Amino acid sequence: MAQNVSVNIFSLWLVTIANPSSICSRCATSYTRTPGRLYSSTASTTAASPASDQTAPGAYDIRSGLILTRPPLLTRTLHPFENAFFFYQKRLEERLNTPFVTNVYFKPDTARRIDWDLKVRERQGTVAKELGVYHGKSAGAWDDELRVGDGLSTQESIVRSILKDAEARVSDDAEIIPVADVQPVEPPNERLSEADKKGDVKRLDRAMDRTLYLVVKGKDGWSFPADVIPDGENLHQCAQRALDQAAGVNMNTWIVGRVPVAHTVKEPVRDASGAIKSKGEKTFFLKGRIMAGQADLKDNPFGYTDFKWLTREELEKELSPQDFKGVRNMMSDR
Repeated sequence: MAQNVSVNIFSLWLVTIANPSSICSRCATSYTRTPGRLYSSTASTTAASPASDQTAPGAYDIRSGLILTRPPLLTRTLHPFENAFFFYQKRLEERLNTPFVTNVYFKPDTARRIDWDLKVRERQGTVAKELGVYHGKSAGAWDDELRVGDGLSTQESIVRSILKDAEARVSDDAEIIPVADVQPVEPPNERLSEADKKGDVKRLDRAMDRTLYLVVKGKDGWSFPADVIPDGENLHQCAQRALDQAAGVNMNTWIVGRVPVAHTVKEPVRDASGAIKSKGEKTFFLKGRIMAGQADLKDNPFGYTDFKWLTREELEKELSPQDFKGVRNMMSDR
């Protein structure tokens, strides 16, 4: 039975080669080759008859654009369970590691040695600075599970412990500094920037634990910068030119690769007879990174009037459903 099927398929292939007209009109479309370079203006400007299929040459403008991204600047905020798990791992290490030999790291009677001994005494012998009072070598060290609501494993508690340990408690001449005279260490900056607090979507220092995407506003709404591919340009050359012309050259950018990561299709508009009133668009998007600089839409030739740096969720609200559907799979969760 399998042999008969393979023979029939081979016979059909021979008939197709000998008589191409035997192929149905829909399948024949895929065998039609358009003169000119692939994805060039030569192929996109060929006139199409009213009765031609929508995929015929001339029904679409072939465009190239760039999805410019700013990668996350900060790690994401950990879930409370993750904080508790890592805290438990630190306590486990404190219990299993070899004793800390101070003479190897500090010379006797030095300011650093006195400072170390003072802080370890305050922690009742706990070497790790962020574990609180914990006797890793005692008989009850195994029972170190945190209770629900315990604040020791929170990010705030760990930061406080590290900052307290960083305070200088001994002067350079090996004199203990009174508690009232100890200078506190300046805490790190907040994870929320001024741009986050003000809701400024044009600054690159917002949503620093997320990926941001550059979008520009034109006559048809918000989109990524793109342009029709002219003769003599390929996809990545057109994408770079469209970005430079749209958002200026005061940005240090890098195109990740020369292969499109997404594409969108806008169908042509036809009249009642099937003739094309306005051509459709097939836009191929490449991915880029910004390292420094900022977008500047002044005197751009595309008529863009505004720009934003948006997260994935914000993009879904600004882009048309069709455009977002075409690019959503290339976007990272962070």
